[in-house]
This record gives sequence, C-alpha cells and structure tokens, in this order.
Amino acid sequence: MSNFHKIIISISSDIGFYLAKDWLSNGIRVSGTYRIRTNHCDELEQLGAKLIKCDLSNVKSIDDSICKLNKLQKWDNLVIATGSQEPIGRFIDCNIDSWSNSINVNFISQIRFIHGLLPNRNLKDSSSPSVLLFAGGGTNSATTDYSAYTISKIASIKMVELLDAEITDTSFSILGPGWVKTKIHDSTLQSPESAGSNYFKTVEMLEKNGEKCYPMEKVIECCNWILSSPRELVGGRNFSSVFDPWESDEIEKIRKDQNNFKLRRFGNDLFKKN
Repeated sequence: MSNFHKIIISISSDIGFYLAKDWLSNGIRVSGTYRIRTNHCDELEQLGAKLIKCDLSNVKSIDDSICKLNKLQKWDNLVIATGSQEPIGRFIDCNIDSWSNSINVNFISQIRFIHGLLPNRNLKDSSSPSVLLFAGGGTNSATTDYSAYTISKIASIKMVELLDAEITDTSFSILGPGWVKTKIHDSTLQSPESAGSNYFKTVEMLEKNGEKCYPMEKVIECCNWILSSPRELVGGRNFSSVFDPWESDEIEKIRKDQNNFKLRRFGNDLFKKN
C-alpha cells in the first residue's frame, strides 16, 4: 500500500468513482464521502476505500465529515467532485430557496470542506499537496436556464486562483471535464420544458450510450496529470480536458503568462490610447 492518501468529496459521483478506482488499483489509500449509498460505494469499500456518509446541504453533516477525515492520515490530494445542475429554468421562474441551495451545494459547501481539511494536508512528505475542483458548462458564455450552477462554477474558478495565491505551499486547480456521460445530466432529461434547447442537446449527446461524449478514461488521465504536475504550471488555473493540450509539451506555453487559463475581463485595451 502506498503512503499517499487521497480524498474525494462525493466519491460516489461518476467521476469520483472512476478516479477512486484508478487510485485504489495502484495501491493508493483513498477516503471519501457519499450522500446516498449506491453499488459504487460497496465496490469501493471492497477495494479498500474508507467512506463517510455526508449531506452537503447540511452544515453539521459537513463538519462531522471533516472531523472524521481529519482523524485519518494526512492527505496529499483533495478532489471535490460534487455537482448539481438544479434548479433548471429561467432565473425569474426558479424558486429562490432552491436556487440558493444550489449555490450552497455547488460552491459554499465545497469551500467549507477545503477550509476544514487544509490543516490536515501533508506538508512533510508531499512535494506539494494538490486540490482539484470541477468547472462546468457556461463559464465562457451566457448559458441560459442553469444560472445557479453556472454562477457556482465561475465562483469556484476565481476561488481556486485566490487560494493558490494565498496558500503557496499547496496547488489549487479546477478542471472542466467536458461532455461526459454522468448522472449530472439526469436533471436536464427530467426537465424538458425548463431546460429549453439544452434538453435536445443533452439527448443528442447521450444517445447511443453516449458515444459523442468525452471518454471518462481521458478525464481521469487529465485529473491525474493536474494533480501530479508542478504548482508553477497548474496552480490557480482553469483547465479543459477536451480543448487543452495537456498530453503534450505544448501545454508548457501557459507558464509565459500568469493570466493564462484564469478568469479575466476582455477588452481592457479597447480604448487604450497609442
């Protein structure tokens, strides 16, 4: 068994599950949280994972989970794989309490986990502990009908940059996995009227067993690449597993500008005087 310890919040999510399986198959210690027990949980426990039940909409449940995780071995990697697209529909038509709860689950609760678990990161034996979050669709455009989910992801992108600037002994990154065949799309399929054109796009992407989707194995490879890369390259940045050349040396070009792959305003030089 490896001395590395890796934690996945929402380990029963599809990406969390396959990432955990990859690590466990390589003899790495894996711990994680789940909200609803599934067959994924049973399989991971049989492979040696330490699982803790946690409801990310409940502060006490989160704090209890943090306390339990902090009693385990210090961690080298922390991955937060939580995500919910609900409520779906125009902002003005959404129940504001449901909208606020989405912000809480998709952003606030995840930051609460990071805040609570950071003191137990491995600074002695690890070259640089790494934290990885996930971005989503709509961060580069005004995708309608998913405002709470999109705003949460944008906040996460900026928070990753802020944390990386403040906590220089740890690498913080965020990854947009692309269109992957996961359970997160179920809410869109169940809301054809509220989702608008996104419903038809989702049906199209998922037909024929999701053959148009980005392969899960490539997402896992990209996660491992980010978590094993030097902070100077990946720290504070927002990556795309689909569009970025992370499998080649070309990715080294981003080192040239600290603004690369970060949340910035376009057009600052539009009225610049010569």
